[in-house]
Amino acid sequence: MANDPLWRLPEVPSFSLTSTDFTDGGELPTSARGSDVGGDDRSPALAWTGAPEGTKSYVLTVYDPDAPTGSGFWHWSLTDIPASATELAAGAGTDDALLPAEALRRRNEFGTDTFLGAAPPAGHGSHRYVFTLSALDVPVLEAPADATPAVVGFVLREHVIGRAQLTGTQETPAG
Repeated sequence: MANDPLWRLPEVPSFSLTSTDFTDGGELPTSARGSDVGGDDRSPALAWTGAPEGTKSYVLTVYDPDAPTGSGFWHWSLTDIPASATELAAGAGTDDALLPAEALRRRNEFGTDTFLGAAPPAGHGSHRYVFTLSALDVPVLEAPADATPAVVGFVLREHVIGRAQLTGTQETPAG
């Protein structure tokens, strides 16, 4: 299924990814919605446990597979999260002081390196926002500085040893 965020990705063990701001399958908080639909473009708090032994870093991506683009929409990408990290504070998507020093922001669909809040087109129905945390066997992901989330995903394929996911939803009512 082409709009499955794990389609054609290697199968790896799973671990736990949670948020104090929303539940898996539940609606994202207003703060995590796009500013153009009344939100703050503020990334939610995330925490994880149970990563596989041998984890040396993490990569986080946020993807909307339901965007009417033919290829989905990438809202955020963050690489080189150190293995010692177990959480990201709410707002880490725009505030470097809330990120581990080693973490590296990557481009989103708008070409910026910050979290873009959920903003599905009005009347388009509910969209899924898939937060994927990949555990890697390398401390640094060797990807170009301007790598898009799709390129990050391609490069991490050979290094992913575990994966955790958490999905939030959002709908923008028709006018």
